[in-house]
Amino acid sequence: MTPALHVQGLHKSFGGVPVLRDVSFTLQPGTVTVLAGENGAGKSTLFKIISGQLRADSGSVSVLGTALHAATPGTARDLGVGIVPQELAPYADLNVAENLFVGREPKSFGFVLNRTEMLRKARALLHEFDVDIDPARPMRSLSVALTQIVEIVKATSSGASVLLLDEPTSSIAEAEVERLYQIIARLRERGVAMLYTTHRMAEIQAIGDRVITLRDGSLVLDEAVAGLEPHRIVTSMIGRELGQLFPDTAPAQEQLAFRVSGMKRRKTSPSLDLSVRQGEILGIGGLVGAGRSALLNSLFGMGPVETGTFEMGGKALPARRLPRESIAAGIAFVPEDRKGFGLALGLSNLDNLTLPHLDRDALFGVLKGSARRRTGQRLAELVSLRYRGLSQPTETLSGGNQQKIVIGRWLAKPPAVLLLDEPTRGVDVGARSEIYRIITELAAGGMAVILVSSDMPELIGMSHRVLVMRGGGIAGELLRQDLDAPDSQRRIFHLASGEEAQDTTESKDQPA
Repeated sequence: MTPALHVQGLHKSFGGVPVLRDVSFTLQPGTVTVLAGENGAGKSTLFKIISGQLRADSGSVSVLGTALHAATPGTARDLGVGIVPQELAPYADLNVAENLFVGREPKSFGFVLNRTEMLRKARALLHEFDVDIDPARPMRSLSVALTQIVEIVKATSSGASVLLLDEPTSSIAEAEVERLYQIIARLRERGVAMLYTTHRMAEIQAIGDRVITLRDGSLVLDEAVAGLEPHRIVTSMIGRELGQLFPDTAPAQEQLAFRVSGMKRRKTSPSLDLSVRQGEILGIGGLVGAGRSALLNSLFGMGPVETGTFEMGGKALPARRLPRESIAAGIAFVPEDRKGFGLALGLSNLDNLTLPHLDRDALFGVLKGSARRRTGQRLAELVSLRYRGLSQPTETLSGGNQQKIVIGRWLAKPPAVLLLDEPTRGVDVGARSEIYRIITELAAGGMAVILVSSDMPELIGMSHRVLVMRGGGIAGELLRQDLDAPDSQRRIFHLASGEEAQDTTESKDQPA
């Protein structure tokens, strides 16, 4: 069988630093190959070369036996390579049909756009994938999951025999993952070969036929998923045994760190109460749209608060305040979108590490360079930052190291309460383990942590206690003994979705 994709001996360097070293592998039609590796291992560079966005220094890429000669996206697309990037960029002001057929719109008389025919074809394409979306619907109105599916349909409808999927589940809810898997099953049936990146071990087992691993630009593993132990994948990625993913957490202290009573974000919002003790990691679970991120924004002063009583260490705190007032009171925030709201990517590691507390290293408004560098160095060491230097642009760091900076910057003056919104989203398993260690050490030192996470094992593994949100309010609470129970994930889902938990245990003798 002619391989759908054959990559042979790829080398690529930037500024004399090797990023890919002699990478070779093959994809067969109708299979899913998972591309694993830590952030910075070379996965993005490999995707860009295969999709024609970058030219390799040496080596070759062939699609169904035809070599990719020119490094242009159009050439790769004409050969049959489609790509759905992690950062989706649809034409938001166009409708679904216009996005599906952009650049190849059906026309009458060779030059008049035939909108009726375009809508008909778009409806037929979506129906083939069992996707119920009105093709006349504006793209900006779709969820991330539906936008992703439209991008997949667009790529395959233009004749893609090889589809590159870059972390397609990183920004969608658990409930929407199954629909994505169904789309992937349809593509398998059509003979499309898929190269799929993910940081989730369960996902590799769920959909992968093969797994290939990059480490420091070299391919170190290429095996069938069947029978492959997850720890071997992790070890191949990070070059060492990972050990326990979730560190043991110290017991929370008795003293209350932060309390919110009768909080309403808006007049029509549900009233909400929560409290967190010193040294406690309080998990916040729920489905997308439940109000988890909005809650953290309001707690930090970035979102609205209509009414409510706030206490920090037993002292009253204004319900309506600015972020700088929250920082002064001892509240720190690590937002979900680290690139958009957490970092100034064009600035240096030093700038990003010291940004919240510049006054600590200034005299009469003038920054003291040596003192600031000592602060930056100390914070980098506290979070085990992997970097070339403090002057290095933060945008050149891996996602995990960028996230370490967002957390580490608050440790110059450790806060009493740390708000974490999806702290490991898009972070590889090695950096994730280090971030978990940092969080548990901060909690062990007495810091109160409020953790929002869509990753169920993370939520259960890291939290002393979990509050489940639904419709902007608290739907239920699970204590540590509840989280240790085998049905904890089911209980969280039932609370989040509003479904009543049902006893599904049946006698073996009971007829189906």
